[in-house]
Amino acid sequence: MNEDHPSTQPARSWMERISQLVSGEPRNIEELLEELRSAQANGLLSDDTLSMVEGAIEVADLTVADVMLPRGQMVSLAADAPLGQIVRHVIESGHSRFPVHGDDPDQIIGILLAKDLLKCFVEGTTPCNLRSLLRPVAMIPESKRLNILLKEFRLSRNHMAIVIDEYGGLAGLVTIEDVLEEIVGEIDDEHDEDDPARKKLIQPQADGGFLVSALTPIADFNDRLGSEFADDEFDTVGGMVTSEFGHLPEPGEETVLGSFQFRVTRADDRRVLQFAVRVHDA
Repeated sequence: MNEDHPSTQPARSWMERISQLVSGEPRNIEELLEELRSAQANGLLSDDTLSMVEGAIEVADLTVADVMLPRGQMVSLAADAPLGQIVRHVIESGHSRFPVHGDDPDQIIGILLAKDLLKCFVEGTTPCNLRSLLRPVAMIPESKRLNILLKEFRLSRNHMAIVIDEYGGLAGLVTIEDVLEEIVGEIDDEHDEDDPARKKLIQPQADGGFLVSALTPIADFNDRLGSEFADDEFDTVGGMVTSEFGHLPEPGEETVLGSFQFRVTRADDRRVLQFAVRVHDA
């Protein structure tokens, strides 16, 4: 009878184990991630590399609805708005691409690139026709998987798509940056502000007042200015103050809530964008 001998084969390296995982053998994602985390723990992968690999894997489980910018926060342009107003919105927003709508704000008819608008001023000999500058708009459902969307962005060379809900209505927009940030983490550019108040939702002014974005959560407003506004009915300052007006206010209109005076400083044809706020002198 032959004697049993212990195996003399060396333990497999992490690279050999990874190779086995991708060689066609039936393994699950959890096991793959476990091997990658083991490699990171042994110093063979950096933290950033592991984070990106995990993000790339997890993207397949996310949909557009998970990362899109909701309709209420979109910066869109009216196709028939005066050119000066359009240029002002482009400059103030700092974005490079804008959805453009017709008479119905929910009907997006194209995408305007800021560089096309600039080229119109530099090269054009006739007044700019905004509609002639528009690029085709891609419409996608909320349920589309992000890994599929990223592939479509690469093939079409689009960087923005309009998201529609199950009834065909406007739900929001998504950009290629939104998808990439799920893989590599937050991507800041020269228009992004540092924390705290990353987007400077509340900006103190020299006269003692504040410029307050309409998107400021009421809880943040209370913390910063010492107010006690309830947030059970409205989430943002914009919703709360607009309700007090009882209509969509225009720049320059004022109202008082509690001990604060709110004056609209920026608004478009769909929503209020910013307020000048100061303590109300009774």
